[in-house]
Amino acid sequence: MDAANHSHLDRALGFTIPGRNARGRFVRLGPLVDTVLSAHAYPPAIEALLGEALTLAALIGSTLKDSDGQMTMQAQTEGGVVRLLVADYKGGELRGYVQFDADRLAEMPEQPSLFALFGGAGYLAITFDQALTGERYQGIVPLDGATLAEAAQSFFFQSEQIPTLVRAGFRRLEGGSRLAGGMLLQHLPEGEEGRERLHTRLDHPEWEHVAALGGTISAEELTDPAIGLEELVWRLFNEEDEVRVLAERALSRGCRCTPDYIASVLAKFPLEEQREMADADGIITVDCAFCARKFPIPVAAAAK
Repeated sequence: MDAANHSHLDRALGFTIPGRNARGRFVRLGPLVDTVLSAHAYPPAIEALLGEALTLAALIGSTLKDSDGQMTMQAQTEGGVVRLLVADYKGGELRGYVQFDADRLAEMPEQPSLFALFGGAGYLAITFDQALTGERYQGIVPLDGATLAEAAQSFFFQSEQIPTLVRAGFRRLEGGSRLAGGMLLQHLPEGEEGRERLHTRLDHPEWEHVAALGGTISAEELTDPAIGLEELVWRLFNEEDEVRVLAERALSRGCRCTPDYIASVLAKFPLEEQREMADADGIITVDCAFCARKFPIPVAAAAK
């Protein structure tokens, strides 16, 4: 990727279509997703899964009005190849990881389905933590779609009752670097943005029109670094009377683990329990699942 193409990466761009009472957002991840995945050396199928999850976290999380709020997406099952997938967003920072059974994954096709990875009992939980009010809201839906993006659509239909279209793509370039991209489109329920709230119709003519246009986007377009996010908006909606592009949001990899933070967490345990966690040299080693780093913390430092 040349330097010019980097201007299209690690960004979230929102837009509205006033005449159709719709809003949307595009996300394109480059160095961010590459850095997250490189820390773990995941197999290709797990890379693609986490790349999609980080894209969805950016799409959904960047809609938060509370700049200090956090959105956490968790996919989990019992007995599946993938035991746990976590991706979260806070203040433009993304992080994520996957726990999986490597032996069972090796027995699967190169591109296993979502059902194959999670089995029939998987679920997707999306949690919003509002920093300003301290409120927490969580919605849970089954992982019964073909992709995580489809499960996210179900979340908005079932938990939020907002007609929503979600698309995501992931690719590995010839040089080995990864790209991910996604789109989220929503029909504004009556009562939002000045509309009288009476009901939400999934078959509203305005929404059917917008969803039909949005449905033409391809995974290749979403992950093409040569196509700017503004150009994607233009490609889909250039025949609309008005499309308002909103301020973009820069995205970055962010793991909140630091030695001081981990020591403060360990300090909440009684000293005797800290000593039981420590090795013969009095060191407590804490693994961060998000950044795949080990933090050696002396018991003396944790006890302060």
